[in-house]
Amino acid sequence: MQTKLHSAPEWIPNINMGEDYDQKYVDAPIHYDALDNLASFFGRDMPVHRHAHCLQVHYIEEGAINFHIDDQLYQVHGPALFLTPPAVPHSFQTENRAAGHVLTVHQSVVWQLMQGDLEIEQQLDLRRGTCITAQGLSQEQNSQWHKIEQTFANLSEEWSAVHTAKSLMLENLTCFLIIQIARLSARKAASSAVTNDDLKIFHQFNDQIELHFRDQWLLPAYTNAIGVSESRLNQICNNISNNSPKKIITERVLREVKRLLTFSGKSVNEICYELGFKDPAYFSRFFKNQTGVSPLGYRKNQHLG
Repeated sequence: MQTKLHSAPEWIPNINMGEDYDQKYVDAPIHYDALDNLASFFGRDMPVHRHAHCLQVHYIEEGAINFHIDDQLYQVHGPALFLTPPAVPHSFQTENRAAGHVLTVHQSVVWQLMQGDLEIEQQLDLRRGTCITAQGLSQEQNSQWHKIEQTFANLSEEWSAVHTAKSLMLENLTCFLIIQIARLSARKAASSAVTNDDLKIFHQFNDQIELHFRDQWLLPAYTNAIGVSESRLNQICNNISNNSPKKIITERVLREVKRLLTFSGKSVNEICYELGFKDPAYFSRFFKNQTGVSPLGYRKNQHLG
């Protein structure tokens, strides 16, 4: 029996792709992007979050992957596909070389498909996360896998081009993808259900980060808040995310800095003080040490893009 670790997900940050990442598509029911583009903004070690009204599909071509969907931990190697239902908490870590696709779909699009074919709902339980890998597939399943790869390639091309009836084509390709996933969903990757104390502590740590990363808490403050030693938290974070607690905190701060630099009109100094830094010069050095560019340089590059 699995224990749900997120029965009260209000504390978990909700990410709206059209508002927090790609404002050109604030009201779009379907959003596509390459994994590399999203990783450059959010990072390779994505802390726990959710998409309130959207289903999300990650297709990762290669490399080691740690992917949490609710209380389930998948530790697999690509190629692998992950489907996360709407509002379900998830987090993931991928290698720097990992490439792939990320599709975010409003639940209304999925509901429309489900109403059209009850068999899909019976094969693909959209209340639970799904992981499928390319290893060990039968000949028939392997053929279906290649169709999924081609559908993602078609989504990528359609998203970046200017075509007649583009929205309709994206919706049709998305429905086609969900049908393909449903056909393969019976064969899920081997995984380990994570319901132990370590995973609970890991999520408690992420909880505290969301509450206090703007306050510039040091690591002892976090360990005191969740009642563990620094050495144990370090072991837990490395085992689950392959990163130290300090790195996880830093990545969350950097993601917020990038968001504010990209989407707000606030000055670098205003962002510095909003995120708890006392010295703008130190803030700029911190950002440049982590990213290789100054805050102003990053903002300029984003606007040029």
